[in-house]
Amino acid sequence: MCGIIAVVRQRSDRATPDTEALLAALDTALDALRADGPLAERLTEAAPRLASINESLRGMAGVAALIADSDFAVDVEMRCLQANELIAHIEADLDAATITADGHELELINSALISVKDGVWSIERDRLRAAREVVQLAGAGAGHAAHEVMFSLHQALSALDRLEVRGRDSAGIEIVVSGHGLDVAAPSIATQIEARRDASFTSGAVRAHRGHLVFVYKAAAEIGELGDNTAALRAAIVSDQLLATALANPEAEGLILGHTRWASVGIVSEPNAHPQSSDETPRPDAPFVTAVLNGDVDNFADLTSSESLAIPANITTDAKVIPTLMSRRLADGLIGHDAFRETVAVLDGSVAIAASSAADPSHLYLALRGSGQALYVGLADDAFIVASEPYGVVEETAQFLRLDGETPSNPDNAAASRGEIVELDRTGAGTIAGIRRWSYDGTELPVRPDEIATAQITTRDIDRGAYPHFLLKEISDSPASFRKTLRGKLIEHDGRLSVVLSDETIP
Repeated sequence: MCGIIAVVRQRSDRATPDTEALLAALDTALDALRADGPLAERLTEAAPRLASINESLRGMAGVAALIADSDFAVDVEMRCLQANELIAHIEADLDAATITADGHELELINSALISVKDGVWSIERDRLRAAREVVQLAGAGAGHAAHEVMFSLHQALSALDRLEVRGRDSAGIEIVVSGHGLDVAAPSIATQIEARRDASFTSGAVRAHRGHLVFVYKAAAEIGELGDNTAALRAAIVSDQLLATALANPEAEGLILGHTRWASVGIVSEPNAHPQSSDETPRPDAPFVTAVLNGDVDNFADLTSSESLAIPANITTDAKVIPTLMSRRLADGLIGHDAFRETVAVLDGSVAIAASSAADPSHLYLALRGSGQALYVGLADDAFIVASEPYGVVEETAQFLRLDGETPSNPDNAAASRGEIVELDRTGAGTIAGIRRWSYDGTELPVRPDEIATAQITTRDIDRGAYPHFLLKEISDSPASFRKTLRGKLIEHDGRLSVVLSDETIP
């Protein structure tokens, strides 16, 4: 099992939210939690206000508001702390049965209380944390363009932290920067790029291709803890002065592609970590392509031989054939999605793939075939967030398209038409209009609005907190979770305990 993450973002024209109005709305929600009166009504009043505040702070507009006004961010954080204290008091009263409610009202209270907790959590742990992380990644004095790219990068790194449960022996993330405005032929820049040109595409490697820059960062270790890899990636990004220089231009934009690996083909090493590049030893000027893979390319050895791929000896992962073959198809004159489709069509095995051509960083290509993998395209605020699990997208959006790798578009030609290929366009990021989809045989499959699903989980459901593993968190939380499930349903009468479920009593 491995994990894929990618972020495709367009410039946001959404207005920065009114910070005074948001603080007033937060105060109103707090007042509802403090007030006297029926608890269900108070919680039901507070929950939608908190959800609305969270929505206002989503996306780059919310991040910009929190970064631009540090006092506002502090005020929001203080109110979240107050809300958590009020929630703790309410739960203590419910557990002590000092709040009386019948079965129906108790269900309303429990449901509304979950919504309140979700709202406060998202504001505190998702929105405020995003703003802090963006500032840390971009550095002091960074401009809006750098903040936008680092917001995408934060979303990807945050998702990788969660996706590491799918495998964590190595991880990698790349940033394809367009609009950087640098003269890559100038000696001061050219020297840096040449010094970081690495055919094995290991951590810190840089490519200049057709006016765009590709930066990659990787970590690989057979032994370690969850979070170690992304901590290493963050440290490498923060210390990269060339990246900071590239993002200083107000026109800079960035496409993000990342992966966390559980090695199945090829040893655990930086050269084998994804993203993989299209570099072949004798073809330095070929179209530059990168890709990540979940699953296995069963015929990678045959393809390497039949296509005479000149792969560096220290790269033994099957994923290497994907960008290499796509680069050759581009060199043959095919356009992006056709070159990608012809590449993935010859791969045997159950696969989920994401690929990018450095010549065109406004597009990202996805492929899914077989039953063993998954890909989700989250429709966020001015952005597509791609992940191999829904919990990779829910920090920023609950709306997503799930790719179908099994259902053939043509039942009469099931073998050729099974699987889906998607092209994501930056100019329509976050909308159905920015998604083009085909079956493996090339039949276009327009995305329908009714295919967009809504996630039933939030980051509060999947956060492992300070626990080293999610399973340990689940075990530790089980008694409290069980108690809350039975809240108001476990009744003592005449010295005997009974469980009340719906209209039935179980002694």
